[in-house]
Amino acid sequence: MPRREVVKPARSSFRKNDQVMVISGDDRGKSGRILKVLRDKGRVIVEKVNFVKRHTKARGAGRQGGILEREAAIHVSNVMHLCPKCQVGVRVTVKPGSDGKRERFCGRCGESIVRTQ
Repeated sequence: MPRREVVKPARSSFRKNDQVMVISGDDRGKSGRILKVLRDKGRVIVEKVNFVKRHTKARGAGRQGGILEREAAIHVSNVMHLCPKCQVGVRVTVKPGSDGKRERFCGRCGESIVRTQ
């Protein structure tokens, strides 16, 4: 059997705690904060977007079983950065900032998209 080629993960400008807007799918138009970035799969988990129901079994006395709703991963091609000034989904450009370090800017209005911790 032929071996499968290893696919390198795509470089992404999305970081944890970035504000994003969903541009396609069932949750189109919703916005939220990125909780986790899955670089190897090219996906992100966005707060309060793409809910799925997990049927869980009780595990001992500490964990109760039942149906839990939680966020599922969404592909990075289905989200865009949310500009703090425009309040719409925008493309991001990376340029040297005032201090010489690389900084992300809104492609529409030029506003700096700061990285929150």
